[in-house]
Amino acid sequence: MTDFPVRIRPAIAAHPAYKQGKQAGAEAFKLSSNENPFEPLPGVVAAMQAAAGFHRYPDASSPRLRARLAERFGVADDAVHIAAGSVSILYQLAHATCGPGDELLFSWRSFEAYPGLAIVADATPVPVPNTVAGGHDLDAMADAVTDRTRMIIVCSPNNPTGPIVTQAGFEAFLTRVPADVLVVLDEAYAEFVTDPDAVDGARILAAGHPNVVVLRTFSKAYGLAGLRVGYAVGDPRILSAAGTTGIPLSVTAGAEAAALASLDAEDELLERVRTIADRRDRLAARLRDVGWDVPVAQGNFVWLPAGDRALEVAAAFEAADLIVRPFAGDGVRISIGEEESLDRVVEVAAATRL
Repeated sequence: MTDFPVRIRPAIAAHPAYKQGKQAGAEAFKLSSNENPFEPLPGVVAAMQAAAGFHRYPDASSPRLRARLAERFGVADDAVHIAAGSVSILYQLAHATCGPGDELLFSWRSFEAYPGLAIVADATPVPVPNTVAGGHDLDAMADAVTDRTRMIIVCSPNNPTGPIVTQAGFEAFLTRVPADVLVVLDEAYAEFVTDPDAVDGARILAAGHPNVVVLRTFSKAYGLAGLRVGYAVGDPRILSAAGTTGIPLSVTAGAEAAALASLDAEDELLERVRTIADRRDRLAARLRDVGWDVPVAQGNFVWLPAGDRALEVAAAFEAADLIVRPFAGDGVRISIGEEESLDRVVEVAAATRL
């Protein structure tokens, strides 16, 4: 759409809005949005319901959840920031650090919202190509830093391709980044990681890197995608600046209560995560067996590097009632869903592999 009734910033008018994974019909498996296939635990639902009182505003800072997470990370309460999903915090941080003429740097392909962060902040997106294996090229990213770079995003494991950044690699990368440049470690899928060499945001923060902010979420492993709860851990001054740009009162009391109940039920939830990780590993192996060069998968999804055939391959899955996520020109991401979906995924993948 190019004809607007009012004056719209040209960069916004030209940039497509974020497009979520396609919804699925009653008979289809929805494997397009990296959601947790398990329904919420009864105790989590009960906690959310007990927090009713929708005629009142929630406490804006989600203090109980902040305190719980601060204890977990060994930081003060003001070193934790809660918002309506970790992507909300990404937008807040971009607004807090970037403006006209500034640069926001990230690996590509990665989370599809990253380019838009720069656009809405009136800054310049700087995508750095992934490695052939689908991971971050941290040396190339460090080489791309200029005196205009204000924010860098490192996504581990990388969405949508799957590989992790290692602890050693990330630490080496930080030595090459100016101390006054914000580095955001996006760990939305951290709970699914089984590689012991993977970067751990908690360890990075404990080592004392004040320019690093770690992002995590309750949407994936904890199964609260529909409630929108994400959090950041980092220097309180950075988080305060981010909060200044955010929408007040965006996390509901019910969402906070559900997140707290999820932490109480963490053992049971993480057992589900282990089940999903096992399905992921088995699916990735089977997809390789039928000829797909699947990168190392460490999230709750696998990646088919279909290139120019991405839309064609995704259409074949949809015809089989498997709703996946195509990225035109690059590939297809398949979220790990129900156990019953695996055989059908492999069957279609085998038929579409040339």
